[in-house]
This record gives sequence, structure tokens and C-alpha cells, in this order.
Amino acid sequence: MSPVDQSALHDNLAEHGLAANGTVSPDDGGTIVLLSPSAGFWDIFTASLEYGDGAADPMDRWSARIVSAIAAQLGAHPLFPFGDEPAPFFRWAQESGRAWQSPVQLLVGSDMGLNVSYRGGLRFKERFSLVEETRPCETCAQLCTSACPVSALTADGYDVAACKAYLASTLDAPCLEHGCAVRRSCPVSRLQTPAHAQFHMEAFLR
Repeated sequence: MSPVDQSALHDNLAEHGLAANGTVSPDDGGTIVLLSPSAGFWDIFTASLEYGDGAADPMDRWSARIVSAIAAQLGAHPLFPFGDEPAPFFRWAQESGRAWQSPVQLLVGSDMGLNVSYRGGLRFKERFSLVEETRPCETCAQLCTSACPVSALTADGYDVAACKAYLASTLDAPCLEHGCAVRRSCPVSRLQTPAHAQFHMEAFLR
């Protein structure tokens, strides 16, 4: 069995604004590579047919098309955190050595902070791994536990109803324009553009 060309993998992903963000080794063999947005992702996505066609779930449809195409090129099987039978990405993320459960229960990534997310995965027949990272919360002041303006997202859990009620009743809320205050409070969170943040907040409110 030939080894996976990790350079080709990274180059292929970067072309579409994606990056390998951890690996998982299933008990039945092979390797699952988790894929996250990276540099250029928002500009690439907003130039796509899915973003402009007005149909539902544009980012999921874009992800399905792009990740499936990459999988075909690299001889892998595509996996997704959405759809009728979503794969267990939350568990895989925690097993990857690149993401952990944060003090506010959300996933926190080693280099994306509380903005860590996954657009899909690639399952290869070969066994290999990426470098693991250090959990950022170990040396953090953990401002995330008190950043929510209505205390909807704290160490005690996530009050989704309170969060949605606040966003729906406060149209000028900074969370709508700039993204979730809790996610933004994480010192290692990659800042999203306002348009990218608004896209996710609007999807959350639907």
C-alpha cells in the first residue's frame, strides 16, 4: 500500500480554501482527515455557484461538491458532518489531537479557537497522522465563560432559546454583525470577516 502524498493533499485542499485539521484512526483501519476552512475560504465560497443560486444550505452543498471532488482525485472516501446521516465529527475532533471541549462546552481548536469548524473529511485506506497540538485552554484566562451578553453560553451549558431570543429582539446586536461574542473572546480564534460571521448567524436564526 503506497503512502499518502501529504504535500499533494495540502496543496489540493489549499486550492479550495480548506486545510487538514487533524486525523483519526478508526478501529477498522485507515485514516480520517478532518477538513476545516482556511485562508481564502470565504472568498472562494462566495464566488461559487452554490452561494449565488438562492437555494437552501449553500455552504453544505458547496462542501459536498468540493470535498467529494477532492476525495475522487486523491483516492479517498468523503465524509460530512451534515445530511441525513451525519458522521460523528464532534467525537472525531476530540480524538484528533487538534480540538477539545472548551470551558463553555463548544469545541475549541488549537489554531482556530472557538471558531473551529469542519466542512467534511477524507477517509484513506492508509494509516498516517498529522502533528498534534496543545490545548489552548490550559493557559487561558477563559474569558469565554463570561463573554455572552445574556449569559446564554457559559460553563453550565448553552441556552439556545435565550440566545435566539436575544438575537431576534436586538437587531443591532454585535453578535449579528461580528459573530458570537463568546467565540470572539477566545484569544486564538481566527477572526471571520463580518460577511462570513453574518452568514453563520443568519443560518443559526433560521
